[in-house]
Amino acid sequence: MSPRRTYVVACLAGHGIGPEVMAEASRALASVSRLHGFAVQEVHPPFDGEAVTQSGRAFPAYTRNATLAADAVLVAGASAPALDAVKAELDLAGSVSRTLLPDDGALTVFAPLEQSRASWTIEQALTAARARTGLLVSVGTTRAWHEEVALHVERDGAIGLRQLTLADALHALTTAPATLGVVVTERVLADALADIPRVGGRARPLRATGLLSPLGPGLYGPTHGSALDIAGQGVANPSEMLLAAALMLGEGLGRWAAADTLEQSLAATLRRPVQTPDMIETGVAATTREFVDVVLGLLPAARRDTEFSPEPAL
Repeated sequence: MSPRRTYVVACLAGHGIGPEVMAEASRALASVSRLHGFAVQEVHPPFDGEAVTQSGRAFPAYTRNATLAADAVLVAGASAPALDAVKAELDLAGSVSRTLLPDDGALTVFAPLEQSRASWTIEQALTAARARTGLLVSVGTTRAWHEEVALHVERDGAIGLRQLTLADALHALTTAPATLGVVVTERVLADALADIPRVGGRARPLRATGLLSPLGPGLYGPTHGSALDIAGQGVANPSEMLLAAALMLGEGLGRWAAADTLEQSLAATLRRPVQTPDMIETGVAATTREFVDVVLGLLPAARRDTEFSPEPAL
């Protein structure tokens, strides 16, 4: 089946730095989708503080309807009550996190939200492994978990399987986390496995998260807060917001090549001297927009999908 040409994304900017980083994510989505030959149609309904000002409700009916009608939901800076209201409307079955280590690759961790959703979540992890690495890593504490994952991999027949105990996984995550690629694990282990690369002494790993639904849109966003102290100053670091947009493109919309292009361009930018104030101790910092300008400029060079052939140099 041919991939779709247009996708609808509900963008819930929230408050604090949310509107600023969401605006930059919108620029990135427009650029990378155009590069890959499809379109992202965004809707920006009022949400959280803005919605409260307009209607007295953080998640009014109009916003609810726009969210449920979308193919995916991208959220930037939301207070807990507003975000909980969104989650309550979605049929959420699994979680996914993507950790980017700019010099070492990336790690994806899937987990079911409930045991009854394990089979469906394993299938989503298989899809990601097929698109990203060709290998699925199972981390579990029980034989039953590993047997269930192995059964799905055997039925798939297209990817490899690596089974790790918790101890082996913890060792790999503290030494070379990107070598694990795509991991599927039990709910109780998911947060710990996703967080370990961020406390392992490596420089500036980024993390974005998603909640997946079998019957409607998934929900994707950064892990940073609203950062009210710097809101409106144009100096927020948009890196995790861009990573969340890439996660949505891949795991949410199945546009894996576009997701890889955006992620690789972001990683390349993080290795350059352009840095927002939170990244440097001294010197002249870049603004949020200047940082994303570099990301957008690197998109063509970051493109690696096979249907693309750069024009020969003159």
